[in-house]
Amino acid sequence: MLRTKRFIIPGLMMTNQSNTQTAFRLFVLFSLVLVLAIAGCSRQTDEDDGRTAEEMYEWAKTSLDSGNWSEAVRRYRMLNSRYPFGRHAEQSQLDMAYAFHRARQPDAALSALDRFIRTYPTHPNVDYAWYLKGLVHYEEAMGFIRRIFPGQIKDRDQESARAAFNDFQELVRQHPESRYVPDARQRMVFLRNAMAEYEVTVGEYYERRGARIAAVNRAKYVLENYPGAPATYDALVLMERNYEKLGMDDLAMDTRRVREHNYPDGVGEEAPGGFFSRLWPFN
Repeated sequence: MLRTKRFIIPGLMMTNQSNTQTAFRLFVLFSLVLVLAIAGCSRQTDEDDGRTAEEMYEWAKTSLDSGNWSEAVRRYRMLNSRYPFGRHAEQSQLDMAYAFHRARQPDAALSALDRFIRTYPTHPNVDYAWYLKGLVHYEEAMGFIRRIFPGQIKDRDQESARAAFNDFQELVRQHPESRYVPDARQRMVFLRNAMAEYEVTVGEYYERRGARIAAVNRAKYVLENYPGAPATYDALVLMERNYEKLGMDDLAMDTRRVREHNYPDGVGEEAPGGFFSRLWPFN
């Protein structure tokens, strides 16, 4: 019985393999496109289903209330993109700034708040914008308050404290009847006391390095800019001590008279709760 031999043509076999690989690649690509299309349709169904501004605002607020800050920001941005005008769009900018603040993105929060204050200076909630702006700077300032020691002082932290004070001050000036004013006033006292402590600490740092004039100037700055702060007693002591070391006996004596007149007991203000209680004299 004769058997027919099968002849394999090398070129034809390579062509068939190439066609098979090409078909497989096309199948994978088509499957990927299909999956993305389905996902896109699902996402569009979820987010682009013709919600009203109020519905979108409530949708975004659910993320805010649940503490999902990044998702809240995304949804508020979507609301502003679709409905750039109206009360919901305006309020969403404030809510988005708060979400940035809680997500520890102070620069984004401050940028959003500055834009809101500039765009809506007469908005009913602009007092909250000033208050929140102060809080953002206040949180940054807490870094300097916790590091109020020579060698660890950072001027940027002091700038944040000053910015927070100015924001709260602007709130009090422009909106004295705001419900946020009582808290802002207390924070201003705390910041004033902390900034005064900072200046005295820097003055003592200069003193240890023999920079007597620089130490005196820091003490003067405290007396001129933070009257009534607990650190004013320490500033007078610092000034008197360095005047004596400089041989300026008359100025040292004048400083001593001022100190004894304002602090007849010979000691500064002390708080039973320690250093932070001295800065925050509220129950």
